[in-house]
Amino acid sequence: MNLYDELMDRKEKLAVVGLGYVGLPLAVAFARKLDVIGFDTSSAKIELYNQGIDPTKEVGNEAIKSTTMYFTDDEKKLKEAKFFVAAVPTPVRKDTTPDLSPVESATAIIGRNLTKGSVVVYESTVFPGVTEEICVPILERESGLICGTDFKVGYSPERINPSDKEHILSNIIKIVSGMDEETLEVIARTYELVALAGVFRATSIKVAEAAKVIENSQRDINIAFMNELSVIFHKMGIDTKEVLEAAGTKWNFLKFQPGLVGGHCIGVDPYYLTHKAAQLGYHSQVILSGRRINDDMGKYVAENIVKALIKMDKTIRGAKVAVLGFTFKENCQDTRNTKVIDIINELHDYGIQTVIVDDVADQDEAKRLYEIDIISLEDMQQADVIAVCVQHDLYKCLTRQQFDQMYRDSKKIIFDLKGMYDKAEFTNAGYYYWRL
Repeated sequence: MNLYDELMDRKEKLAVVGLGYVGLPLAVAFARKLDVIGFDTSSAKIELYNQGIDPTKEVGNEAIKSTTMYFTDDEKKLKEAKFFVAAVPTPVRKDTTPDLSPVESATAIIGRNLTKGSVVVYESTVFPGVTEEICVPILERESGLICGTDFKVGYSPERINPSDKEHILSNIIKIVSGMDEETLEVIARTYELVALAGVFRATSIKVAEAAKVIENSQRDINIAFMNELSVIFHKMGIDTKEVLEAAGTKWNFLKFQPGLVGGHCIGVDPYYLTHKAAQLGYHSQVILSGRRINDDMGKYVAENIVKALIKMDKTIRGAKVAVLGFTFKENCQDTRNTKVIDIINELHDYGIQTVIVDDVADQDEAKRLYEIDIISLEDMQQADVIAVCVQHDLYKCLTRQQFDQMYRDSKKIIFDLKGMYDKAEFTNAGYYYWRL
């Protein structure tokens, strides 16, 4: 009997290490079919889960209350598992080099509790080689076991998109890989229990790692192209959105849009690939060029806000800018790696006051990470400029008349970064209207 059969017969257990935006939905899905241990080092998070509360808002409180998963912060409980999934963040440091410490820490925890016959699968986005060249030695060191003889490893990159209720685990194809054919088959069959759209068997672990890291690098480069076009067209006095709408009528035109690129994936993953390339003596040209463009967009927006204040004959120092939306993406409470902070910091350098409005964001997280106090929309008033930075659904329905009430005088400036509102309606009403 192989490990898959033992899992199905509930003779063995599966453990998910890391219960965040990626690990939690995966663990909940597996728990519908298998005995699952959900482990996280955050005692506060485990306490919430045990109370039936989903702080990630990815699966909802009801799913947490009804799951059969065993939530724990006691790593010794992992000794009861034979199939491990590591789903922890892979951030970058301030110098943009990969920070593998969360993966290394999770690997050490798994290694200390590894038993013979186990399979360890990594979901974290990494550069090719991390699983076999960095994680395996840690597993062997901590467990005293030998990879390939006593335990096996694999890689199955996560594709969960936070707050996206359309592209979810059950309806997206899952890439799987294993160190040998036997391991690949066990991993593939196990993931087929939750990835109902099917799995794609990659030919090797490194191929799977590379596939994941280029998915977001491709998006990053395309968005960087749109951002560069936005800068160019603004200099020409041409509306970028109108250009893209016209070009989009061609059947093979890729419909990307300019915008702020933050979060844990698109703005991070390219640095993992270019870091590995640099180690091998190749210095990226296209990928890093796109990163530089996207990293500079917050500064670019702030500079244009200053220019707008000057054009509207408003005082720069002491001006009040209301920033609507602080999360890294729409309809998501996560503020980590948000690029909106770049706009705010740049405005502060000009002596401009900012008021941060976000009725979706995790306010405690924003305070802890950025020392920022977030207010609700109903408390916002007397602004010189309103910068709508995030396309939350609840902001899409705001009318121009509602905006009228938010300014301190008749010189109204609105920065509609993603072009949510009717440009003609605002300009006809005397607004200074700007969008990427």
